Amino acid sequence: MPTMNLLQAINHALDIAMAEDEKVLCFGEDVGGFGGVFRATSHLQERYGRARCFNTPLVEQGIIGFANGLAAQGSVPVAEIQFADYIFPAFDQIVNETAKFRYRSGDLFNVGGLTIRAPYGGGISGGHYHSQSPEAYFTHTPGLKIVVPRNPYEAKGLLLAAIRDPDPVIFFEPKRLYRASTGEVPEEDYQLPLGEAEITKEGSDVTLVGWGAQMEVIDRAVELAEKEGISCEVIDLRTLLPWDADTVAESLLKTGRLVVTHEAPQTGGFAGEIAATLQERCFLYLESPILRVTGLDTPFPLTLEKEYLPDHLKVFEAIRESVNY
Repeated sequence: MPTMNLLQAINHALDIAMAEDEKVLCFGEDVGGFGGVFRATSHLQERYGRARCFNTPLVEQGIIGFANGLAAQGSVPVAEIQFADYIFPAFDQIVNETAKFRYRSGDLFNVGGLTIRAPYGGGISGGHYHSQSPEAYFTHTPGLKIVVPRNPYEAKGLLLAAIRDPDPVIFFEPKRLYRASTGEVPEEDYQLPLGEAEITKEGSDVTLVGWGAQMEVIDRAVELAEKEGISCEVIDLRTLLPWDADTVAESLLKTGRLVVTHEAPQTGGFAGEIAATLQERCFLYLESPILRVTGLDTPFPLTLEKEYLPDHLKVFEAIRESVNY
């Protein structure tokens, strides 16, 4: 299998989807001949023409409104929001139109063919307008699916599944991994299931849950924990809406301890939903409180980015605190 980075895997998935189905369209700010600000759509306009891969005006609400209209008429739009921080002007279109389109029409119409791609998260010295993690805002919205890959193999398989899924999907891409994460990726067409978490490592003492770039952080923390004889089970949620509570609960019943980590601020972060659900289902099996390792409840700082991010040392300390409670 060829080795790809995360960007190449995403580009390959888009290429496969566009080659297979002429109804698949890619558009957004600078995605055409320029290939997008990160080059995720490189060469797609050359291969499929300006009618199927094209630039839009710098208006996110218009991008998603246009995408909703295309999807309602049977197209399969893949709309790019250049940075997830700029998805908020399109918030009304996504939560009040995209998510509710099928429901309000009594299933007469839908925009299920829509996929929204957005680079998210910190780690690139982008400051507070290019580093936020807004996934929790959208997990509160029935009618959407929220997907986050952790590596190139996952990115290609999950993106192809998202494009072909009958529901609208927001596909958050951890941008600090775009070129940093590499791995073997099959050249052929394949899909990974949405809504199913993956146990990436089995263990017996504590369960760790994350998604996206935090999975690499968790792996580094687990290396430190194992040197102290702590056995860690690691779960990548992959999909946040709907999220796989059953897999996490089954793990927690085994280990009795749970640590959840994400880059977004703690208050209102998705780790809170995970903690609440798991204490309802597994309370009598808990050996210690469920812990969250997250970003801080502040705007994302430029000069203090390293201090803000939940790194492997913070996750390691949470593991020790949970096991030694």
